[in-house]
Parts: sequence; C-alpha cells; structure tokens
Amino acid sequence: MQEKEEIIRDRKHVAFVRAGAQTGVDRGGLDAARDVGVPICGWVPKGGRAEDAGRAPGLLRLYPELVETPSDWYMQRTAWNVRDSHCTLIVCAGGIEPGSGTEATVEFARDYGRPWMVAEGPADADHVWEWLVGIGQGLTVNIAGPRASKDPDVYGLAYDLLTLILLRDRS
Repeated sequence: MQEKEEIIRDRKHVAFVRAGAQTGVDRGGLDAARDVGVPICGWVPKGGRAEDAGRAPGLLRLYPELVETPSDWYMQRTAWNVRDSHCTLIVCAGGIEPGSGTEATVEFARDYGRPWMVAEGPADADHVWEWLVGIGQGLTVNIAGPRASKDPDVYGLAYDLLTLILLRDRS
C-alpha cells in the first residue's frame, strides 16, 4: 500500500510542501497542504521557535511533522529548507523587504542553485502552476515569505494560492 501511495505522489507535480512554520506565509502554505492532503515537512529552529512560540515544544505542537535544526538561529532553518527543496515559492505582496528573512531565502536559493519565484497571491496561480510544471514532478516545494507581524494578510494570500495550486495538481 505504501508503494502505491508513493507512486501516486510521484505522478503529481507537488509531492511535499516544505516550510519553517513561522507565522504568515509558512503557516499558510503548510495549512493549505494539510487541508488538501499533501504531506508537509520542514526544518524549524531548535525548540520549535517562532515569533509566537518562544519555548519548546513551540510550533512543533502544531506541526509535529517538522524537524528541529541543531541551532535556534532562524537563518539555519531558512537555509536548510531551501537546500532540501527542489524549488522555492515566495509569497510576498508588494516586494521583498531588504534585509529580511525573505531576502535571505532568495540568496540561499541562488547559492544552492534552486529555482525560485515570487508570487503576490491567488491571482498568480496560473503563472505559478506553469512554473511548477516546467520544473517537473514529485517536487518538494519550499514556501517562504514574510511573517504575520510584517504583513497580517499574507497568511490568507499564501493559503489561498497554495490551495488553488494543490487542488489543480490533484485533479
């Protein structure tokens, strides 16, 4: 049975959604994947640290599928999630803030030679879909972007965009 599930998963473009579970885009992507039935994975800082979860088990209580990095430094989580994905989708309305974790994500994607794309929200679903189809099948897609304290609407944008993409991939 497990082999059959793996074969089916591999025929889809998105096999896994990866994120670090920070508030905002990360959680919007992870929650959309869960709701559509796509497996989630990702690295989180030691102790499950996020802006709304400062102590262990932190966000691991919400996302037990994710794994702690050896360090509580956010950048290790960011780098490892880019490294361990086939591509990175950044959801960011209004551009990437200089000096932000989102900008660091782009730098890590360049360093690791991973394709990356910026989308503003659900209106970009067709463009994102074409990009993913061009990359291949059986992908682990890293989802990244601002945290909720930087943009309170970004969770919904990421959730809606990912839901559209993942439902299309499963149809």
